[in-house]
Amino acid sequence: MSTMNQREVYSLANARIIQEKQQAVEEISTKLRESSCTVVADYRGLNVAQVTELRKQLREAGVEFSVLKNSLVRRATESAELSELNEVLTGPTAIAFSKDDVVAPAKILNEFAKKNEALKLKGGVLEGQVVGVEQLKALADLPSREGLLSMLLSVLQAPIRNFALAVKAVAEKQEA
Repeated sequence: MSTMNQREVYSLANARIIQEKQQAVEEISTKLRESSCTVVADYRGLNVAQVTELRKQLREAGVEFSVLKNSLVRRATESAELSELNEVLTGPTAIAFSKDDVVAPAKILNEFAKKNEALKLKGGVLEGQVVGVEQLKALADLPSREGLLSMLLSVLQAPIRNFALAVKAVAEKQEA
């Protein structure tokens, strides 16, 4: 009958913990690389109801929101070659990742921060480039994807509309 001594049990537990941490670092690194927009925020001071509401808004927009250990995120930023982000990794850190919508995480978190002073934007990554709070706020002020498409459609329709008005004016002039 073989029994493991306490040192062997501790060693196996340590190996498992190290493996889990390495896996977590890889996952965070992948998310940082694949996200079109990543926003880092300090959520200190938000109550459970506020965090729940924020998570709901982000989830509805297809944004993943996680509270992560700074030490793991620092290792992930090194792996993803985004080590400039380490400057903002202090205190409690929550990170919003979005693969599809570049504007959504910044817009939702910025709007939420305006209503809840406890939430503070710290910085982020936009299309692979580390950005500061001011750039995130500027991004948040952009219209939504639908709003931008509407503006584009309006711009594309303007020449046709002007041509139609000119033709109508010529036709009315010839009738008179």
